[in-house]
Amino acid sequence: MESTTLDLSPPPPVFVITHEFYPVRGGIATFTEEIAKATADLGFDIEVWAQSAPPDREKPWPFRMRRMPLRGSHGWACQLRLAGELIRYRRQLRYATVYLPEPGPMKTMMLLQFISAFRPKRVILTFHGSEILRFSHNPIRRWLTKRLIRRSALVTTLSNYTQELLLEHFPEAADKILLTPGALRTDFAVVPPRNARPSDKIVVLTVGRLHPRKGQLLTLQALQALAPQVRARVEYWIVGGQSKSNYEETLRATAALHPDLTVRFFGNMPDEDLAGIYARADIFAMTSIDHGHSVEGYGLVYLEASSHGLPIVAHHVGGVPEAVVDGLTGLLVPPHRPAQLAAAFERLVFDPELRRRLGEGGRAWTARNCWKRSAAAIFMGEEENA
Repeated sequence: MESTTLDLSPPPPVFVITHEFYPVRGGIATFTEEIAKATADLGFDIEVWAQSAPPDREKPWPFRMRRMPLRGSHGWACQLRLAGELIRYRRQLRYATVYLPEPGPMKTMMLLQFISAFRPKRVILTFHGSEILRFSHNPIRRWLTKRLIRRSALVTTLSNYTQELLLEHFPEAADKILLTPGALRTDFAVVPPRNARPSDKIVVLTVGRLHPRKGQLLTLQALQALAPQVRARVEYWIVGGQSKSNYEETLRATAALHPDLTVRFFGNMPDEDLAGIYARADIFAMTSIDHGHSVEGYGLVYLEASSHGLPIVAHHVGGVPEAVVDGLTGLLVPPHRPAQLAAAFERLVFDPELRRRLGEGGRAWTARNCWKRSAAAIFMGEEENA
């Protein structure tokens, strides 16, 4: 009888290399943090190498954290510093899984892949959307990306939309691509009860960086297009920091055109305060659009809003329909249809039962995916079936 030898050796250590990690805000930073925590929960020996951060902004982690001496930009100076760090510790990485969850470190690895002395045991990539278009637009970057994908053990995406976009531009990924959906942030798993209404007005809330792609201006213009008696019943709250020059100024100037619509700018808010702002809102809106080479690959913030029972108004673009289900968790409107967008808001303002039904549908929808399942799919080969 032929004997079978079981491989009882522990899995290789995992090194997550990222430019976008706490205290950086945004969907990619949230994704990277949650995957790292879930991987640690699965029992992996994991270490995160992230951009520098003030010591007073650090917090305890269930894994080893190494802050690198770099800001985390996509500029050449930052890439060269990261390359130096990776080469310096190449022996430590040689027998490890190196996970690149976002485009910043991918750009560095595209250069290091030509150095024979730098060969991690496994390289895993995650694509989110916009970087696919940027990488494919430049012929040299496209060639480097193709080569990196071929040398990688696994390539993952958060949405079917991003998967199709990646295969359209980089078919080399076809035999190694895996869907690993995003899920609700673990610190939002227990949602506090909704606060008492601050006024009799309907609060429409957007949470996201101030950028044309996020659609704050389109939401504002749609609310301003409502009839005066409807506008008087609405407030628009905008949470998020400036990331595009003059965009906040444009928003404020546009808000001033209709003083009967109250618009409040909250700026960046600490994570611990976000739950309170969601609890005071009635409708969540993020009307993202394609903007140059920037697309909405998924949208974890929609899950945050749904977990708080908020009906959502969004555009039917990119991977948004995989986070917001039209008629179940929110209302999806074709982009560049301002009248339809305004009508969606008016419908929700006047129909509290619809708001309640969509909010309840959203709460159930957010429980569909799980970070630990996605982490297991990435590092244990247990494919996600959600």
